[in-house]
Amino acid sequence: MASAQISKGNALHSNFHVDYVICYRFADTDKATAEAGFEKLVHALAGVGLATEVRNGDNCSLLVFVKAASEKVLYAQAYRARLKDWLHGVRPAAPDKETQESLDSEPLSQAEQLRIIYLLITNPTSEGGAGITPQRGEWENVESIFALHDHAANKEWIKTWSTSYFVGIEELDKLRETFGEKIAFYFAFLQSYFAFLIFPATFGLAAYALLGQFSPVYAIVNCLWCVTFVEYWKHQEVDLAVRWKVRGVSAIQAKRLEFKHEKEVTDPVTGETHKVFPGTKRFSRQLLQLPFAILASALLGGLIATCFGIEIFISEVYSGPGKFLLVYLPTGLLTTLVPTITSILTNFAVKLTDFENYETRAAYDAAMTRKIFVLNFITSYLPIFLTAFVYVPFGSILVPYLDVFGLTVKPLAENEKQLQAPKSGFEINPGRLRKQVIYFTVTAQIVNLLLEVIVPFVKRKGFHKVKELKSKRAAKKGGAATGAAVDDHPEEASFMARVRNEAELDVYDVSADLREMAVQFGYLSLFSVVWPLTSVSFLINNWIELRSDAVKICVEMQRPVPWRADSIGPWLDSLGFLTWLGSISSAALVYLFSGDGLGPDGSPWNIKAWGLLLSIFFSEHIYFVVRLAVQTALSKMDSPGLQKERGELFMVRKRYLESSVGDDVGLPGPDDAKLEEITRESLEEEARQTTLKDYKPEDRFWARQKNWQESAKVGARIIDKTAPAASKKTQ
Repeated sequence: MASAQISKGNALHSNFHVDYVICYRFADTDKATAEAGFEKLVHALAGVGLATEVRNGDNCSLLVFVKAASEKVLYAQAYRARLKDWLHGVRPAAPDKETQESLDSEPLSQAEQLRIIYLLITNPTSEGGAGITPQRGEWENVESIFALHDHAANKEWIKTWSTSYFVGIEELDKLRETFGEKIAFYFAFLQSYFAFLIFPATFGLAAYALLGQFSPVYAIVNCLWCVTFVEYWKHQEVDLAVRWKVRGVSAIQAKRLEFKHEKEVTDPVTGETHKVFPGTKRFSRQLLQLPFAILASALLGGLIATCFGIEIFISEVYSGPGKFLLVYLPTGLLTTLVPTITSILTNFAVKLTDFENYETRAAYDAAMTRKIFVLNFITSYLPIFLTAFVYVPFGSILVPYLDVFGLTVKPLAENEKQLQAPKSGFEINPGRLRKQVIYFTVTAQIVNLLLEVIVPFVKRKGFHKVKELKSKRAAKKGGAATGAAVDDHPEEASFMARVRNEAELDVYDVSADLREMAVQFGYLSLFSVVWPLTSVSFLINNWIELRSDAVKICVEMQRPVPWRADSIGPWLDSLGFLTWLGSISSAALVYLFSGDGLGPDGSPWNIKAWGLLLSIFFSEHIYFVVRLAVQTALSKMDSPGLQKERGELFMVRKRYLESSVGDDVGLPGPDDAKLEEITRESLEEEARQTTLKDYKPEDRFWARQKNWQESAKVGARIIDKTAPAASKKTQ
């Protein structure tokens, strides 16, 4: 009993040496098939050197606990992975030939160990893995594969970060050792972004108080800041990649399990057989991205534009009853329909990316990111673009035609006059643009932050209820309906309760958080000239975001697979694009609205097209010049990461030379040869030796002077005979 109490007390701090848990669910499978499938599962795991323990899970499921059967298996896989890194240029030096010595000098981190075990489980059998692919093919009953959280480390992580203003590089190192480089790169980016926001937040406060909105000075400074941050982060990525020994790791890409090759080709140089998919065929499929972008723009853009028109009509034209409630109708439509259409288009994007049949995960993620970026661009920025470049310049022309939207409120109108748009004298709402920017940069950020905490909790409760219903249905068919915890050993009870809870958590996707930061950066780059306090809002939000994301990973999500990465991936290209577009939009906004801040006031007749285009032209070219200058300046700066890389390469070369030729290569010194006196006897002996051997002209050439001293004497005699008289006097 005492041991059970001790176990309960330590349940949150011990994972019982478990590396991974595999959830095997059989609620919708007959017993014979389920038993055969499970036997095949544990047999496959044992075949790659993994030990297993099985316990009862919730709602007709089994929990298979997995770890390396021995340290020998784990160390062999670790050594092989590091050797592969060296062969591909990721590591500067080959690991020590003695496996144990290699691991003693550089011990396995949690992340490295978990990644190795995960690859053993999921890699195809041709690559030495068990080939287990959750919910696909013969493994459709394998619901999930997840690692258990290290709650002691998680608690320390949250405590440290919540009590410090800045996150240091040492804390990022610890994060990388626990969750892998891909997660660490996201938090490193978020921390760098947060630190960089201090300057625009300070300057934005001053600009808001002294310069007002649509300030040319603020627009220029903000553009310079965006360029500097993006280029600095590119530089910082290299430093971190070298520090974490993953520079160039993106080049080591295993084929996706879903990749379908059309033919096998033998490499004429190496003789290896490669499975390939024709590039021309993939390109023809990639052309479908164009109609996809048009379809997404038409659906989402049309919906947003329609709701925008309805909102303008109700708020600024309609004068009937219920107006104070009807103004929320467009918001309700957008809140309901945009997520639905976006979800449909996202699923279509997934199918299209699958159809494009990419060979590696990196190529697949890059293609998917481009499609998702298009969707996010439309939903996030189109409303503000419509207000700034359609409503304000063309309001007086377009509003008279908005009475078509009167159908939405006609049942509530008392007379036709309440639905008629004014034919003349219409005045636009000058504060509309600023209010929209404030909504997207403040209110929407708060809402998103709350949804990140609430939605996973609600989803987990809902899925748990669905699984209970499946379990009851299975019980009616003859299965056992007793609770899973009934059979738990007392010393495992608390541990098993935690495992079952983690099995129901969502899978963390770091791309979603990177997408959120990219969209936020877009607001700052594109529209902060409208409201200079944008960066202040983001500074506060990101301090909270940095810590709330840590809590989200530790509490609301399963422990992510510690994948490696050497950058934030294709999102860096998105940041560069938004920076370029920001230089254009800021110039256009300043030109249209500077002065009184009202802009064209609904009439486009006062807009000088040549002036607008000239502003955009100069702003864009200033952007290119500044980017080149920043890139050049950063390239001249010697970073700690590159210094470390050069030092490591120097030591590798030094050790290699020392091991190959040694410190003492056996060369004689200049004083080793003794000067022999030239006598008649020595000359006769030398002549005699030449008659005993078959001397060639080359041999006789090198035999005339025995050592450097003789060479010096011969040279002195020649100088004495041939030097001019003036030189001899000088001597």
